[in-house]
Amino acid sequence: MLSLLFIILFFMIFGRMIGFAFKATWGIFKVVTFLVFLPLILVGLVVGGLLSIAFPILLVVGVVNLFMRLT
Repeated sequence: MLSLLFIILFFMIFGRMIGFAFKATWGIFKVVTFLVFLPLILVGLVVGGLLSIAFPILLVVGVVNLFMRLT
């Protein structure tokens, strides 16, 4: 009976740790995406001659960032 209680509590704690790991991973992924991949994609678009696509993306991200910083 005691081992059954141990197994139940073990999986409860382990499940919470797995949930926290997924949340942390998602947060780190978002930060890396916006800090690393977005500038690389914009530079690649400019170098490739697609300034007409890169500039509106840069404007939208800049405006969103401005409003997020104000609130």
